[in-house]
Parts: sequence; structure tokens; C-alpha cells
Amino acid sequence: MVKGILFDNDGTLVDTHDIILASMRHSTREVLGRAIPDVDLMRKVGQPLAVQMRDFTDDPAEQEELLRVYREHNHAIHDGAIRTFPGVADGVAALRGRGYALGVVTSKMHALAWRGLEITGLSAYMDCCIGADDCERFKPDPEPVTRGLAALDLGPEECLYVGDSPFDIRAGKAAGCATVAVLWGMFGPESLRAERPDHVCATFDELLGLVR
Repeated sequence: MVKGILFDNDGTLVDTHDIILASMRHSTREVLGRAIPDVDLMRKVGQPLAVQMRDFTDDPAEQEELLRVYREHNHAIHDGAIRTFPGVADGVAALRGRGYALGVVTSKMHALAWRGLEITGLSAYMDCCIGADDCERFKPDPEPVTRGLAALDLGPEECLYVGDSPFDIRAGKAAGCATVAVLWGMFGPESLRAERPDHVCATFDELLGLVR
């Protein structure tokens, strides 16, 4: 019996695609002085920023400056642009009403992830939030998901892990959870189905039906 659900954040609960892309474009142009194709900028969304920046330069000083400039830009536009995906707010409320334990496991830093959840009203339904700075390892390693399970006091057989990236599916599987790939996020269906998730949902209503 499923007693809890752990969610990825960006691309799963909240729509931050345009926020992330704008900040990626700004930081790489500002620091590196060149434009990088959008597909390359977004290739590793779902892993910590520090990991993503290593793809753009081998210089540690430039990597640090990319992080600084990205975060400065991202924080400036974040609050006014963050939104939930269609059906998420009502769906999460419905899951809470059915008695499920709920939490977020994200590669975003804890404080900013929680701020987004507060702005969108989702924080009221969450029992935990595990951010990149709460773990020694990151998705696709299972550690973030296992920390989420511990916070909910559930075993992996009692919990679903829901995400929009291949890293989410790998992490959930490695932690022993049944996994749900959602198709409204930042990664295409081919890359998600290649990870062989236990379930695939095109809408949040489909996820509600699956849990029901």
C-alpha cells in the first residue's frame, strides 16, 4: 500500500523552465562571453547547479563565477515568475486530503526550493523538503530519496517517487521506490521511457487516478 509520495520540484510541481533558461543564458554570456545552445544549457537540469556549470568550462574560478552570476539573476526573477503546473495545486491538496504523506526531493538548494513552495502555496501540504545542500550525494544517487523516505518515516515499498527527469527515475529506482515519470516537465518522453519508470503520467489527474 502506498502511504506517501515524494516529488521532484522543478519540472514536476513548479514550472521554472523559463526562469532557469533565462538565468543560464545570462550567466554564460556574462561570464564566458558567448552564447551556448539552449539544449546544452538545459541538458543536466535536475542535477545541482555546480555539476551543470562544469559542462561549460574547466576553469574552477569561472565555474564559481557562473554560479554566482546565475544565482544573482535567478533570485531577482524567481519570485515573480514561478508557477505551478496545471492541476498541481488542486492535486496535491487532494492527495493530502486522502491522507498521504508528501514531500519534495530536489537538486535545488533547500531554502530557494522551500521559498518557491511557499509562494505557490504548496508548502502547506509538504511534510519535508530535501535539497541539494541536505545531502552529500545527489540524484541519480539514491541518497536524496532515502533521506526523504526517512523524513516521512516510510519504507521504499510504501512510497512513490515522482519526477520529470531521467535522474529522478534512476534515483527513485535505486532507492527502491516505484517511480512515476511525468511528461509535462523539462525532458522528452523518449528519454524518460528509456529509464523504464514503473508508470508514466501525462497529467496530474492521471497521477491522481494512479494513486487512487
